[in-house]
Amino acid sequence: MLAYKAKNGPAPSYLKALVTSRTAPRLLKSTSTARLVPPSLREKDLEKAYDRVPREELWYCMRKSGVAEKYVRVVQDMYERSRTVVRCAVGQREEFNVEVGLHQGSALSPFLFAIVMDQLSEKVRQESPWTMMFADDIVICSESREQMEENLERWRFALERRGMKVSRSKTEYMCVNEREGSGTVRLQGEEVKKVQEFKYLGSTVQSNGECGKEVKKRVQAGWNGWRKVSGVLCDQKISARIKGKVYRTVVRPAMLYGLETVSLRKRQESELEVAELKMLRRGSRRAKP
Repeated sequence: MLAYKAKNGPAPSYLKALVTSRTAPRLLKSTSTARLVPPSLREKDLEKAYDRVPREELWYCMRKSGVAEKYVRVVQDMYERSRTVVRCAVGQREEFNVEVGLHQGSALSPFLFAIVMDQLSEKVRQESPWTMMFADDIVICSESREQMEENLERWRFALERRGMKVSRSKTEYMCVNEREGSGTVRLQGEEVKKVQEFKYLGSTVQSNGECGKEVKKRVQAGWNGWRKVSGVLCDQKISARIKGKVYRTVVRPAMLYGLETVSLRKRQESELEVAELKMLRRGSRRAKP
C-alpha cells in the first residue's frame, strides 16, 4: 500500500479518509505500503505548492471543472499585474511582478488549489481505499512492490508534467505484511525511504495496524491542553461548572482528536480514562460548587 501525502482537492470527508487510512493496514492483504511526500505539496510546505501552480494551468482546470467563464475572468482579473515585496530584518526590497502561483492568505486560494489538484489527479486516482484524498493529504495503496512503483511513476508524471514538483528525498513507504526478500521501492531509479509509521491528517498510522502510539500521543496532547488552562482549572475561586466547560472545550477535544477512527483495546481505553480522571481530580480540588 502506497501512501502519497499531498495537498489535493475534492475528497471524502476528514472522518472517512482517516477511518480508511486506519483500517487499510488491517484490511488490505498487500505486501507493502508506502508514502510519497512531495515537499511542494506537503502540508508544512503548502506555500511552495501554492507558489508552483502555473496560471495558465489554473485557468484550464477551472474551465474543465465547469466553472462559468465569467468567474474565470473575475479570477484572472484578480491575478492580473499582481505584485509583491520581500521584507526582512534589514529592510524591504523593491516590488516585483508575480506571474506564477496562487495568492497567499486569500480565502479563495484553497478552493482554486483544490480545483487544480482535482484535475491533475483525475486520470490516476482510484476509489477508496486505493486512493484516499483530503486537502493535500493523499494515500495511494498497491498490492505489490511492482504495482507500487508503477503507481508512483504515474502520479509523478501526472504532477510534474503540469508544473508540480515531487521531491525524491522526502518520498517514503511503509510495508504491511512484509515478507523477507520483498525488495525495495524505487522512483526513477532512486531508492525510496522505508518507514514503520507515518502521520496522516494529524494521526499516526502504524504498519502493524495498532494504535498504541497514537493513544499515547493523544494523552500527551490532552495534558498539554490541560497545562495551558491549568490557571483556570486549578483556581479555587472558579466554580466546577465553569471548569467543566473549559475542560470540555480545550482539553477533551485535544485528547480525543481522531480517536473516533481508532479501534481501541481495553488497555488503551483505560489509559484514556486514567488520564482524564487525573485531570478532573486535580481541577476539582476545593472547587466552588
